Amino acid sequence: MTPLVECRDLAAGYGGAPVLRDVTFAAEAGEAVVVLGPNGGGKTTLFRALLGEIETSGLARLGDRVAYVPQTDRTELDFPVSAHDVALMGALAHGRWWLPAGRSERRAAHDALERVGLAAQAHTAFGRLSGGQRQRVLLARALVQEARILLLDEPLAGVDPASADALVGLFHELAAGGRTLLVSSHDIVGARRYHRVLCLNGTQVAYGPPEDVLVRDVLERTYAGEIVMLESGDEAVATQHHHHH
Repeated sequence: MTPLVECRDLAAGYGGAPVLRDVTFAAEAGEAVVVLGPNGGGKTTLFRALLGEIETSGLARLGDRVAYVPQTDRTELDFPVSAHDVALMGALAHGRWWLPAGRSERRAAHDALERVGLAAQAHTAFGRLSGGQRQRVLLARALVQEARILLLDEPLAGVDPASADALVGLFHELAAGGRTLLVSSHDIVGARRYHRVLCLNGTQVAYGPPEDVLVRDVLERTYAGEIVMLESGDEAVATQHHHHH
């Protein structure tokens, strides 16, 4: 089976020396891949390389339509648009942007918001939503795009545990429907719920199933002094010290 996402000897940067290098992995339809690494380790850089937004060498290939869910930017919050309006923007990916949205597009936006648990907030201003809710609205927008590849940049940041659990369940539903998901995250424990784990720290540290990757040696090389290792039975459990403002 031809992978939907593939990198081979990928290096990427912003005009100077590469900030991410030696990345080689493939993800097929039906796989949800979590991307782990410290702040500045290359998670967002990988997504931008796949999208063709920055300088790269080597192979960075997407095999189908892609939807990117970025981390929300505070500068975006002053626009007078509702959660439904933002989700509806996903329909623009289908072309005909100059025409008013039709009934089917509006229904798709409503259904997407319902799927991420925000139907009740459809008419709430996007800027008044919590950070976690905004991330879910952006995910709804990606669902409206009907892309087979989803690149999700820390979609669980600021999301309460119950909602995060529901969203990871949704990720697996989407994968089961034939999509490929790359999800960047700081949740080392939650990474065990994904099909594969990609660890980055300026370079690719490891890639494979959670039971092979989420081990002491790999996590120490990925996070260095930013984690605390706790022994739990026969396995090491890691918790990360990271700083978000």
